[in-house]
Amino acid sequence: MGTLKKQVKIKGKGIHSGLPVNMTVKPSKKHGIFFHRIDIPDSELIPATFDNVGDTKMRNTTIGNPKCAHVQTIEHLMAALFMAGIDSAIIEIDGKETPILDGSAAKFYDAFVKVGVEQSNLKKIVVKKEVIAKASELLKELPLSARIKLWFYNLVSGRKSNGFVKLSPAEKGLEITATLIYPEKIIGNQTFSYKFNDDKKSVQKFVKEISKARTFGKYSEWEYLKARGMGRGADETNVIALNDKGDGTINATLWPDEFVRHKIIDAIGDMFTSGGFVVGKLESFKGSHALNNLVLKKLFSDKDNYDII
Repeated sequence: MGTLKKQVKIKGKGIHSGLPVNMTVKPSKKHGIFFHRIDIPDSELIPATFDNVGDTKMRNTTIGNPKCAHVQTIEHLMAALFMAGIDSAIIEIDGKETPILDGSAAKFYDAFVKVGVEQSNLKKIVVKKEVIAKASELLKELPLSARIKLWFYNLVSGRKSNGFVKLSPAEKGLEITATLIYPEKIIGNQTFSYKFNDDKKSVQKFVKEISKARTFGKYSEWEYLKARGMGRGADETNVIALNDKGDGTINATLWPDEFVRHKIIDAIGDMFTSGGFVVGKLESFKGSHALNNLVLKKLFSDKDNYDII
């Protein structure tokens, strides 16, 4: 197990709620990442595991029952925990959403490294057989009215619901290739690859080339999202804001392909809900949190698909 040497306190606001939130990441001898909603009396620990993901509809990963104790937007924090080698922690939080901070994983990671980590080897989940999750499978689960709305949205926006996330065997490490295809010219077609080998070199690459990549959204969509309880904490300090034409951004990007680099963070965070270090090739084509979760469910649905070391 890997855990912190000292507790870490982090505060900020939720990207969707816009409300202030305080979070304390504590060392733990209990294997696993667990959240504790200290604002809810007598609430139990919430395991941050793929089979406890309650919702992905708000463009994030939520664990726990959305109608009861739950925590939203855990993916950036989970990615930072993984890269720091932390697989044992109790995370006390006084709200339903982790702090968005600057919209990346960098500040979480820096905070963990600053206090130090008592490291040991992470549990390895070795992919033995290919599994794939397709957007078409998710569409079938939607009510007819929702499918019609999505079809109309895709027609107007020029997007297609043909994404997939695939896991397949690899000799060593977690190899991620993410591809984004957006009609907005500032994004267009972007692909980025990253390989984590559980060594200092691959961690340094993540820190230097990926960790600071921020989430993104179209400025014109903010009022629509806010009216529906989403994006109320989003601003130019934590989101890359695309202009209305989609040919530029209101605030500066760190890299031209910062958008797809952020998808690597999301994928790493979601894969860590497996409870360990997934050893395999992950191909994300127009991927999403819902597809990341579905591919893990498919992986663990058959013991012949994986080995645990």
